[in-house]
Amino acid sequence: MDFAFSEKVTRLSETLTAFMHDVVEPGEIAFQEQLSAAADRTTVPPVMEQMKREAMAAGLWNLFLPDSELGAGLTNLEYAPLCEIMGRSAIGPEVFNCSAPDTGNMEVLARYGSLEQREQWLTPLLKGEIRSCFSMTEPDVASSDATNIQASIERDGDQYVLSGRKWWSSGGGDPRCKVAIFMGKSNPAAPRYEQQSMILVPMDAPGVRIERTLSVFGYDHAPSGHAEITYDQVRVPATNMIWGEGKGFAIAQGRLGPGRIHHCMRSIGAAERALELMVDRVKRRVAFGRPLAEQGVIREWIADSRIEIEQARLLTLKAAYMMDTVGNKAAQKEIAMIKVVAPNVASRVIDRAIQAFGGAGVSDDFPLAAMWANQRTLRLADGPDEVHRRSVARLELGRG
Repeated sequence: MDFAFSEKVTRLSETLTAFMHDVVEPGEIAFQEQLSAAADRTTVPPVMEQMKREAMAAGLWNLFLPDSELGAGLTNLEYAPLCEIMGRSAIGPEVFNCSAPDTGNMEVLARYGSLEQREQWLTPLLKGEIRSCFSMTEPDVASSDATNIQASIERDGDQYVLSGRKWWSSGGGDPRCKVAIFMGKSNPAAPRYEQQSMILVPMDAPGVRIERTLSVFGYDHAPSGHAEITYDQVRVPATNMIWGEGKGFAIAQGRLGPGRIHHCMRSIGAAERALELMVDRVKRRVAFGRPLAEQGVIREWIADSRIEIEQARLLTLKAAYMMDTVGNKAAQKEIAMIKVVAPNVASRVIDRAIQAFGGAGVSDDFPLAAMWANQRTLRLADGPDEVHRRSVARLELGRG
């Protein structure tokens, strides 16, 4: 396996690193100040749209779509180091139109959508003119098993009627969110993995009601938020069905492969930033007559963090390489393994950095507390650790 950067990736990496340093990281402060000063938490800070325009002008736009003329034409392996750089900032991916859930939704539309669906929804998403959400998880069932989904999709002439209650529809509270991909049961009598379908739902359709946005460890992730949404007898054209009835589970598997590894790449970027912050902090702070950097336990934290980050990065690159060369299905074990490893490593590194910062580490004066909350959440967001470990064990037991 050759993980050396191509000339194209090296150039993009250098440009992206400079943009993050010069524009995005300073923009984090302006973003929070503008959001706090706004009349309500759904107001999009002007600095975000400004940064997006600058990123598009710099050619740092839609980098995520693998091997597609719609994006930068990068493979998963080529995108990995770029996604890591973006992951250094919680707001970074959106600046480059590379943030979840839009990336996954755009991949679904690019891969499975009809021409009409792509023209209506994919084109404005690619331009960054609108945003989207993904309505799969439900509060009343264990959604880690997607076959548990109970929301209904019923055919009525040239329309489908949708009913159900969803939550953790990330981005659903954003005023720019114009469409949801809704997953529900269209044929409960079909074989287990052919009961589900995915369908496009305009957010302004009658019967779509945002009940609330949920916080994550106290963070509301405004203006996008994580919405709990009621779909009450919502009618949409039959042409809104993606791919075909009964294809929901297959689409979910296709969507979550790249999406999971994108999260892993971003997690490594967050861990790198946390380690940099910790190293800088311990060099400048003194306790018990010596710089913290000279304390043995601190040096162990730094060493362990570097070792774990490098291991996680290599496993991520291996998974990306396999996705490119043998396909997502053949790489499912590597995808499952890195989904467990990356957020756990990032959480440990960030936790050490918080400890080194002391009281400042748990405040919002530094990004560490929010970073830790995000990484802890990722251990649930695309399936709990236990589900991925189960997959790895099943594949190991099936060998030979």
